[in-house]
Order: sequence, then structure tokens, then C-alpha cells
Amino acid sequence: MNVLRRLPLLFALLSAAGSSYAAGIRIGVVAPQEGNFAMLGAEITAGANFEIQAQKDTATVVDEPCTEDGGRAAAEALVAAKVQVAIGFLCTETLEGALPRLKDAGIPVITVSVRSRILMEDALKSGWPLFRLAPVDSAEATMAIDTILKNWAAEPMALIDDGTIHGRELVGAIRNALEEKGLKPVFTDTYRPGQDQQIALVRRLKKAGVTRVFVGGDRSDVAVIARDATSEKIPLVLMGGDAMRAADTPVPLQDGVQAIALPDYASLPAAQQTVQAMRASGTEPDGYILPAAAAAQIAGQATEAAKAGNNPIADKLTGTPFQTAIGPISFGQNHELTENPYRLLEWRGNAFVPPATPSN
Repeated sequence: MNVLRRLPLLFALLSAAGSSYAAGIRIGVVAPQEGNFAMLGAEITAGANFEIQAQKDTATVVDEPCTEDGGRAAAEALVAAKVQVAIGFLCTETLEGALPRLKDAGIPVITVSVRSRILMEDALKSGWPLFRLAPVDSAEATMAIDTILKNWAAEPMALIDDGTIHGRELVGAIRNALEEKGLKPVFTDTYRPGQDQQIALVRRLKKAGVTRVFVGGDRSDVAVIARDATSEKIPLVLMGGDAMRAADTPVPLQDGVQAIALPDYASLPAAQQTVQAMRASGTEPDGYILPAAAAAQIAGQATEAAKAGNNPIADKLTGTPFQTAIGPISFGQNHELTENPYRLLEWRGNAFVPPATPSN
């Protein structure tokens, strides 16, 4: 969404923050309002407030400076506003500072961004009421492992990475899990990223007899590898991770390249009513906008269910199915999503879409 189009909406939402649209639920929205993360904060604020207004609930928007001290200050602001649920939270540091106070106040938290496994382990150990709408940081590798075992077990396979921390750790987790299952790649390597061509690499893959390649690297590198494999007439099925959701430049991605990635939420059937309403109001539902709207929907549904049964809201967040703008959502006893949101997608035309037929 264009920055100039988004800012007036954000200012309107901020001016409404804390005012009551009806005698409904009080929801805190914690997101950066300035600095390097201000645009992401604008997405969270816009999505959350769009749904909060639609539900005729009350929003209290609190700035998130992404520090522990800022987290403690945010918690005090939420307590003072008497919010019942807090959503948003872009940064781990904010949660580390805020959660102890929010636990004391009985205010559960739904983060749309933070993926730290260690933070959730600390939260469960300390009884902090943290629930995660974002996928846990191991979910990408888990889906890649399951997909490879299902679709590539009988194929000569390569695992390559670009040497970055994320690429190396992603491929390492996949390799370890596959080898535990008795599936060993015929080729592994760390390639040099950001190159204009990767002909030497694709020739080495051909020499090893590889037909399937998982790439722990950027979309631009995968596009170069795919182009060079085609030019060398080397048939390779290429799969990358969530980093594939990036600009289709400078080398266009070829049709058929796969990715283990989060879906385009705005394209999901469950999102269409919300998407149409947002676009009618001049809001393009990109980035964190739909996840933040979903968090607001969950907060509202859980609070209403808690009121009806005279239960703590956190109890209703666990194990309850919620209908949201990004599809059905539920949290397990570990406060994580019960369903892995990552999917196998395939590039067709100008978008990643579900494969038309099962990959093999």
C-alpha cells in the first residue's frame, strides 16, 4: 500500500484509539508508531483498528519502542486503560518487558509477529499469557521436511544454502531430520550468493544426478539457478523457503519453482469479506494488516466466550476454534498455532499459488 495513502488512515485510527465505539470489549493494540518499524506498526494498527471498529469494540493504541523498558511502559498503559486483551507486538524485547505485568493484570497477549521459541518456553514456564498468531521459528523447516518426505523420497535430491545464518540453519534442520528418516541427499553445498550466473553449480548438480533441489537462499539466487538450469537443459525441480516471497527482480522467477511459504492471506476464501470491506474503505490488506485484523477477531470472540462462561479469557484462547480473516485458527496447550500455516506453493504467472497437482 502506498505510504501516503496509508498515513491518513493511520492518523484517523490513532485519533480514535481509546475512545469507545460501543460498550464492547477493550482491546489494546501495541505497535511501533515511529522509527524504523513505523510502517509495520502502521499495518498492525490499521488492521487491528479496522476490525475493532467493525466489532464496535474499544481500541487503545500503545506505542512500541521495541525495548524492555518500553515493554514495561506499554504494559502499564494497557493496565491503566483496563484493556481485556492486548494484540500486536512486533518485537521480542517488548514482550519480555510487558508480559510479567500483564500476567499480574490477567491480560492475555496475542502477538502477530514474534517467532522466538525461547520466549515462548519462558512464557509457559513463568505462566505468562502469551499466544502466538505468528508461526514458531521452526515451522518453516517442519513443513519443508514433511513435504520432501512426501514428494521427493524416491528422487535424487540436493540441499544447498547461501551461507547466511538463516539459510544454513534452515538447510541444516532439514538435512538432520531427513537423515534420521534414512533419506540422505546425494549432493550438499554452500553456494556463493548474489552472482549473475550459477552455471557451474547447475552443472555440478547434473553430474551428481540430482533432479530435486532445496535451496536455503534468496529468491534472486533461486531465479538465477532456475534460469541457468533451463539454459543448460538440466531438468531440476527447485524449492525454496519463505524468503521466496520477495520482489520478482532482477531475474524473473520461472513457472514451476516451488516455495515453502506463508500464503497470500488476501487471496484466501476466508479473507474475501474482510478484503472487500477494507478495499472499499481505501485500505489495501497487505503485510500485517490481515493478521492484525484476525488477532482482533480472536480477541473479541475469546472475550465474549469468557464472559458467557464466566471464565478467564486466556482459558478460552486455548483449544477454542476461531473464525478469522485468515481462516480458522486455534491455539494448543503450548499457546502455539495448532496448524502449521506454511504451505507448499508454486510460482505461476505472477504469484505463488497451490500446486495444481501433487508435486512428485
